[in-house]
Amino acid sequence: MTRLALLLLLATPALSSAQEAGKGCTLRWFGNSFFQLETAGGKFVVWDPHAIPALTPQPVAADVLLISHEHSDHTQVQMIKDRKAAREFHGLKVVNKRLDWNPIDEKVGTIRVRSVGLFHDAEEGFVRGKNTAFVVEADGLIFCHLGDLGHVPSDAQAKAIGPVDVLMVPVGGVYTLNGDGAKLTVARLKPRLYVVPMHYGVPGYDDLLTVDEFLDGVPGVKKTPGANELVVPLDAKADAPAVVVLDFKAKK
Repeated sequence: MTRLALLLLLATPALSSAQEAGKGCTLRWFGNSFFQLETAGGKFVVWDPHAIPALTPQPVAADVLLISHEHSDHTQVQMIKDRKAAREFHGLKVVNKRLDWNPIDEKVGTIRVRSVGLFHDAEEGFVRGKNTAFVVEADGLIFCHLGDLGHVPSDAQAKAIGPVDVLMVPVGGVYTLNGDGAKLTVARLKPRLYVVPMHYGVPGYDDLLTVDEFLDGVPGVKKTPGANELVVPLDAKADAPAVVVLDFKAKK
């Protein structure tokens, strides 16, 4: 049994009560690595929008727009309503004609945004380049989106990310971590409340591996068929994180 599985056996936060409460931050998934966070105060943070037809994404609102790296399935800013009104942050920038990390630590109103430089592969970026984790602090909760992470973070990188309440981690292999690498990453970062897998194959979009390898051996997985959102109460407590598999679109 993996270290993650052992932790999850101890305790998990109650997803059902969180969803019923309707109070807190709401995290929505639109497939691949495209997420929107709605704060308790009604502000919106969006990570890595795509326009993959098979996932039928819809334009969303954003006060803060975060782009982990410059690959086309993470940079489709036309999916943002009134983009000009959003504060837009890119984790990478051109330095000496090459993409390099773009250190960010800024506040947009009461929302804090930090970037942590990571790699898209296990060869320190030699194969697929650099990548960024974006850490967002809102309403007393900390959300971490790992972008297209391709390696288990080092101790120094984990320290730079810091405490995490909700972790969005790629699990689909091929271009990023596979299920086993994602489990090691979760064990390294130790999120407090929830782990939300992303960037994996779903029916109609099978360029990536499915979520199954990541879920293998993990007890108490929470699935939300027909629902693409997770409500995180502002006062949520847990002895160990719950793995939550969101649908990539809500029922109409």
